[in-house]
Amino acid sequence: MGFEWHSVLASLAHACAAVAQAAPAESGLRDLLEDLIESYGYYALFVGTCLEGETIMILAGIAARGGHLSLPWVILLGFLGSLTGDQTIFFLSRWKGRALLAKHPAWHPRIEKISRLLDRHGTWFTLTFRFYYGLRNISPLVIGVSSIPTARFVLLNVTGAALWAITLGCLGYAFGLVIQNVVDNLKWAILAVACLGALVWLIRHIYLWCRAKRMKVEEASRSEAEPPGSSGTS
Repeated sequence: MGFEWHSVLASLAHACAAVAQAAPAESGLRDLLEDLIESYGYYALFVGTCLEGETIMILAGIAARGGHLSLPWVILLGFLGSLTGDQTIFFLSRWKGRALLAKHPAWHPRIEKISRLLDRHGTWFTLTFRFYYGLRNISPLVIGVSSIPTARFVLLNVTGAALWAITLGCLGYAFGLVIQNVVDNLKWAILAVACLGALVWLIRHIYLWCRAKRMKVEEASRSEAEPPGSSGTS
């Protein structure tokens, strides 16, 4: 049985519609939200896609469906932001990548996973790493310390950023169309999706912070339990 994207979109649309219908109808708040989207939407899109980007690309696509942003500009800025962020991380990794990765033991499970994917599907993974949730930001770091030639990464990164921006921008636009079949006012749906995305981001980063803290405690416990001189020759 295949994965039915239309069912997922419909479920999300109904959830957003419930939030939208429960929201207050004050025109002042609606106008403020509209002004924020139209005045700062493109800036937020570029900065957001430099940092991570999935949620904000979906939001921008929905806003484009509502007429608040232009879909071609959403795709272009999403492409430029994603390309800029990941290319910068790659070049930083060429310079100080190994030292940075060594300082973050909590990243090791993801580093190992990315390394396995690079070994098995190097070209494909480099082209599509943006689509792996939770691996996007750290992937250019790991790729940067690998043996992949810089020119090859730049070519694959440009292609991957274009595919990612087109896919998520159009997906957000289609999601906006589904939402419009349920609720007339897309602005409340945009706010609902933004809040949901922020909640998911917060939960994920709290989990990663707790895991990093736990790993530091475990590493300190192992160091204390290790007998003196055990690191020497047997």
